Amino acid sequence: MLQKEDIDRCISLLSSCRKEMGKRIVGQREMTDGLLAALIAGGHILLEGVPGLAKTLAVKSLALITGLDFKRIQFTPDLLPADLTGTLIWNQATANFSIRRGPVFANVILADEINRAPAKVQSALLEAMEEKQVTIGERTFPLPDPFFVLATENPIEHEGTYNLPEAELDRFLMKLLIVYPAPIEELDIVKNSGNKPAPLSPVLNAETLADLRKTADEIHIDEEIIKYIISIVTATRPASALPGTSKEGVYRYVSFGASPRASIALYKCARIYALFAGRAFVTPEDVKAAALPVLRHRIVLSYEAEAEGMDADAVISRILNHIPVP
Repeated sequence: MLQKEDIDRCISLLSSCRKEMGKRIVGQREMTDGLLAALIAGGHILLEGVPGLAKTLAVKSLALITGLDFKRIQFTPDLLPADLTGTLIWNQATANFSIRRGPVFANVILADEINRAPAKVQSALLEAMEEKQVTIGERTFPLPDPFFVLATENPIEHEGTYNLPEAELDRFLMKLLIVYPAPIEELDIVKNSGNKPAPLSPVLNAETLADLRKTADEIHIDEEIIKYIISIVTATRPASALPGTSKEGVYRYVSFGASPRASIALYKCARIYALFAGRAFVTPEDVKAAALPVLRHRIVLSYEAEAEGMDADAVISRILNHIPVP
């Protein structure tokens, strides 16, 4: 049975994490909470936003406050899988091949501008993200635990980029949209632009991270809430059209819906958002708060949606309004 002191201890720890992140990141509470949620859930994050919104800085700051091993990989069109995973090196002296491990062998991986990498590199990263392992030659090597991929992409530049395949997008726990700061926040950013970055203290370690995960796993989630989660994910699939919403509602905007992996992700994240709120149980509001970042990259929109300017968030919001709340 989860005790109040367990919740309070986790809330205090999460507040310390936000405070440390706030030393370098102004505002962007949704992004910060999304990064922390992924850390607790053990999932990967896709960050999308225009240049200059501190996506890379946020990932570096997260790695610093966790004290985990961090590597940055700049994705380019000429990148090879071996540049990511490592390769076999011929040793002339011993007449044998030796393994040279790539930068993916770290706890926190920043995949910067991930949509600039070609298909072969995407496939290599897919194995690392899903199986937590990489294959070099004929041998398979486990990746460090924990292992997080925090990828960034620019939504406004398309020259020299490759669309991420749906199979890879589905491996990301959440997709976070980074928005422009408010004027008052931008004022602080400009005023502090000439200052040396504030030093960050490690707040988390393997023990405290395990404690956060254990507490999140003990958050109570009623079976009716689980059914609510499944109803939302099922409702993204055109074949499961809700009454009165087939042609006239959202389904003309959706080509393909979310998979059961989305239900599992929403189930995990709803518990973590309940923990963020200081509760030992999940409410429908926790599910709704997690629905957009969990589902927005798992829905394939139709041409009609693009023609009418409908995005995934608008479609998901309509679905949430149609599903009865338990």
